Amino acid sequence: MERLVPASVIAPAENAGRIAFAFGRRFFLLLLIGLAWIAPAWREPRFLYALLLWDVLALALWAYDFSSMPRPEQLEVRRVWKEPLGLGQKSHVTIEVRNSAKASITVQLTDEAPDTFSTELPAFPLEAPAASSASGTYMIEPNARGDARFGNVWLRYTTPLRMAERWAMARVGQDVRVYPNLGEGQRMRIYLIRSRQIELEKRFKRQRGHGREFESLREYRAGDEFRDVSWSATARRGKLITKLYQVERSQTMWLVLDAGRLLRARVGRLNKLDHAVNAALSLAQVALYSGDRVALLAYDRKLQQRVAPGRGMPHLRALIESLAEVHAATAEADHLLATKALLSSQNRRSLVVWLTDFAETAATPEVIECTAAIASRHLVLFGVMAQTELRSLVAARPDTVEEMYRYSAALEIVQRRDLLLRQVRQQGALVLEAAPAGLSTALANQYLEIKERSLL
Repeated sequence: MERLVPASVIAPAENAGRIAFAFGRRFFLLLLIGLAWIAPAWREPRFLYALLLWDVLALALWAYDFSSMPRPEQLEVRRVWKEPLGLGQKSHVTIEVRNSAKASITVQLTDEAPDTFSTELPAFPLEAPAASSASGTYMIEPNARGDARFGNVWLRYTTPLRMAERWAMARVGQDVRVYPNLGEGQRMRIYLIRSRQIELEKRFKRQRGHGREFESLREYRAGDEFRDVSWSATARRGKLITKLYQVERSQTMWLVLDAGRLLRARVGRLNKLDHAVNAALSLAQVALYSGDRVALLAYDRKLQQRVAPGRGMPHLRALIESLAEVHAATAEADHLLATKALLSSQNRRSLVVWLTDFAETAATPEVIECTAAIASRHLVLFGVMAQTELRSLVAARPDTVEEMYRYSAALEIVQRRDLLLRQVRQQGALVLEAAPAGLSTALANQYLEIKERSLL
C-alpha cells in the first residue's frame, strides 16, 4: 500500500504579503517598562527625554533583532506523509522546516488542511536550530472519501531575543486522496486465512460436476451427454471421447454499489454508502486472496465507476482508487441502468454482491424487480443495512400513548421491509441484512459459506 501514500511536497518560504513583519512581545514589554519615566517627569520634564531615549533603544533592539532573523528564502518547508489516508482513520502529517541561516528561530506553523480533515486549522510551535532542521507532527481524521486539497503552510517566527517577528508562507499546496477504511481489511485477516484454506481444500478435492472448467477426457459411456463429446479427440482416436468438467475453483464476483439518495442517510459519523464502500473493499480483499476475480460497478442516475474483473495487487489498487471516488447522489439510483450494464458485461454465471437499500413503500421497488432479472443468470447476494433502531423500538414494550404511536409506525415499516426481503428470496437471491458496523464481517462470512458449499 506504499503507493497509496501521498507524495511529499517541498517549497522555500517567501514573504507573506507586503508587510511581513511585526513587533514581538518583549518589544512591547520594554515600552511598558519605559513608562516608568513618566512618574518623575511630573516634577522634572527633562525625564521625558529619558523616556524618548528608552523608546529609541527599544526600536534599535527591534531593528537589530529583525536584521539578524533568517530571511524567508533561507527557510525550506516540507509536508511529509508516511501512510495512506483512510476514511475514519487517524493519520499523522509531518511538517519539516529546514533553517539554513546562522540564527536559530522559534516557529509557529499553521497548515491549511481541508475542513473534512480537521475542524480547526492545525497549528503547533517548532524550534529550528541554526543550519539545521526540525519537524513536528499533527493528527488528522478524514470524514469524507475522494480528493481533497491541502493549501500552504504559514510561518510566524522569531529569534530567541523575541523582539521582532516575521511572517512567511510556503507554497506546498497539493491534492491528496482519501480511500475507504484500509485498516478494516487488516482486521479481516482471519477471513483471508479461511479463504485460503478453502482454496487449498478445493485443490485437493477435485469436484466433477456441471461446472465449466475442463478437467479431463475419457471414453464415452452410456448416459453421457452428446454435447460433452470432444469431436476432435474422437476423430484422432477413432472412438467417442467425452469431456469431463469440474466445478470452477476460481469464479468472478461483482460488487454492485448503489450510490443513490437512500445511501446518504447517516449512521453515526459515516453515511450508509461509506459503510457499504468499506464492506465492499474488505470483501474484495478476501475474494482476491482466495483466487477469485473481482469486478466493481457503482451507480446512481449514471454509472459512477466500473472496473472489469481481475485479480492481483494491481487490480486491488484499481479497486481502491475507484471506491475512493464513489459518492452518494441526491437523486434516486437508476437500478435498471445498473442491471443492463451488469448483464451486458458478464455472460458467465458469477456471484453478484448487491449493496443497496430501498424505501418501505406499498409498491414493489425497482431494485427488487432488477434483482429477479439478474438472479436468472447469476447468484445474487442482496445486502441491505438493518435498521437497528426501528427493530429495537419494536422489541420494546410501549408504556405511553406517544410510545404506542411510535411503536405502531415502526412495526409497520419493519413488517413492510421483511415482506420486501421475502420477495427477494422468492426470486432466488440470497439476502443479507446486517447492521452497518457489522456489514463487512457478515459479508465475509456469507461469501465463505458460498465458497464452501460451491453454490456457484
